[in-house]
Amino acid sequence: MVKIRLTRMGDHKSPFYRVIVADSRSPRDGKFIEVLGTYDPHLDDGLKLDADKAKKWIANGAQPTDTARALLVQAGVIETKKSTQKTKVEKKKKAD
Repeated sequence: MVKIRLTRMGDHKSPFYRVIVADSRSPRDGKFIEVLGTYDPHLDDGLKLDADKAKKWIANGAQPTDTARALLVQAGVIETKKSTQKTKVEKKKKAD
């Protein structure tokens, strides 16, 4: 399975990340297929992403990790996913 995920780069205690497409079996900082962009959590405008490449990979079946999904939503590449799980309060109201 192909995943869209982050790989860590940068110095000790000052990381930045690449948003990459990789096989799910490859290690975090190992072999990857393509770089989609970068994310620097220390900057206000730290997300630089190629939206066209990301949309192409998602259309081809690549599954983003939770963190990568949040960044893709932030960049406007994908829409937020509505939660289908009910909260404890909703479950309790239904039981009553």
